[in-house]
Formats: sequence, C-alpha cells, structure tokens
Amino acid sequence: MTFEEWTAGVSEEIRGDSLWRVEAYRLALFVADLDWSDTANLLQEKRTLSLADQLMRALGSIAANIAEGYSRGTGKVRARFYEYALGSARESRTWFFLVRHALREEIVAHRMRLLGQIIRLLLTMIPEQRGNVLRESTADYDV
Repeated sequence: MTFEEWTAGVSEEIRGDSLWRVEAYRLALFVADLDWSDTANLLQEKRTLSLADQLMRALGSIAANIAEGYSRGTGKVRARFYEYALGSARESRTWFFLVRHALREEIVAHRMRLLGQIIRLLLTMIPEQRGNVLRESTADYDV
C-alpha cells in the first residue's frame, strides 16, 4: 500500500484535525498501520513474539508523542515530547533491525526509510520548538 492510498482511507475526523498537517505525525501513523501486517508475521513464530510486541509499542509511541507534544502550550514542553517521539523512532529502527531475518528484506528497508524520514523531520522540529540547535545533522538520515 502506498502512502497516498493509505491517506485516502483515513477518516475525515483524523484528517480534519490540525495535527494532520504535521508530516511526521502522518508518516508515524502510516508506519504504525503498516506494522499490523508485519506483527502478524512475527506472531507466527515463538522466537519473535516479544519482538513483535516491542516493535508495535515503539511504533505507536512515535505518533502518540507527536500528538501529545503538538497539544502542549510552550515550545520547550512541545520539544520534550518530540524528543520522546525521536527516541521511539530510533528504537523502532532497532527493532526492525533485529527482526530483519523474520521479515522480507524489502519490507524492512521500506520501514527503515519511513523511520529515517520521521527522524529527519523531528530533528528539524525539535530545535525550532526549543530555539536552539541539536548536536546532530538531519543529513545523517538522508535516504
């Protein structure tokens, strides 16, 4: 499924919220939705049961923290939740790396690219909210 196909199926209640304009949020919801099929595959093997749970939690946390941060009144507090989302995006990449033997290579590569986009966006959003620069460059996550 492409991002455009997926977007067409998202309810009007979600798309009508101003939070929908945040690209990192849209991508986080997309990758979390895609993970349902990934998790179904991982749940079929005993060795990957706990990894499936960790992956689902980490991916869901990205969009949840972006939404929480978006709702906060000050840039400093907003940035803190965006940092949590950044941590969850990085954690998700780790879990995808660990399950790479159980999922098809193109699936893992696709999810890693999406997470790289989210990380790059968050690395731009956080300093804008904080009013200062982070110690790493978004160029490190170009795909």
